[in-house]
Amino acid sequence: MSVLTLAGRVAVVTGAAQGIGYHTAKMMCRNGMQVALVDLSQEKLDRAAQELRASPDAAETAPFACDVSDEQAIEKTVKQIVQRFGGIDVLVNGAGILSATKIPDIQRSEWDKILSVNLSGSFFMVQKTLPYLQQSKHGRIINISSVAGRMGGVENSMSYAASKGGLCAITRGMARHLAPFGITANAVCPGPTRTPIMDAYTDEKMRNLAAKNLLGRIGEPEDIAAGVCYLASEEAGYVTGIMLDINGGFWMG
Repeated sequence: MSVLTLAGRVAVVTGAAQGIGYHTAKMMCRNGMQVALVDLSQEKLDRAAQELRASPDAAETAPFACDVSDEQAIEKTVKQIVQRFGGIDVLVNGAGILSATKIPDIQRSEWDKILSVNLSGSFFMVQKTLPYLQQSKHGRIINISSVAGRMGGVENSMSYAASKGGLCAITRGMARHLAPFGITANAVCPGPTRTPIMDAYTDEKMRNLAAKNLLGRIGEPEDIAAGVCYLASEEAGYVTGIMLDINGGFWMG
């Protein structure tokens, strides 16, 4: 049994079709949370939902295809989620895209796309779910930032680092503004993590990243999911405005 109090709460997890989002949703489901899976691809979402439902101890889950860079799509999806589950207690902003484009080569279109998904998408997910989080007795906002948002990036583009740094900034702002409603807002800052977003990395690049980590390995998505579940729990009710570094010491250098 989990040492955390999660059962019976409704979570919305974006980027839930794969990687950190998927493993977060999986861990939440196995600990009794009802989870709305949000991602861009309906096909990948359906497959993820089917896998989660196959677990005998999983709570209810449902897929919702949504482009988080589209504000109207977010609003429509949030309404569908509330119709299905009756409310929202926890929002996990995990949807994100990665870029390693060098400074001289970044095009405006790439810059705008990455900030639109990683930063604006997260903000408007909060905005559209806020009325329901305010109604909850356990309102939680958890933004998946990155060690790149703390350090300015290592192997990442400036567009990615800017989006994740911005996510840290608005997390703190949300913590200040939403505390009167009993809503906590925190960010998780993973280091290099073994997810499909890193499939394009060469073995040499992966070894170099692992070597920069104090623990000498690349993170696993379950490492990050465990921290997210803590921040979503009753036990984290007195935790707000933090950047939770789950990166094996990568942040320390």
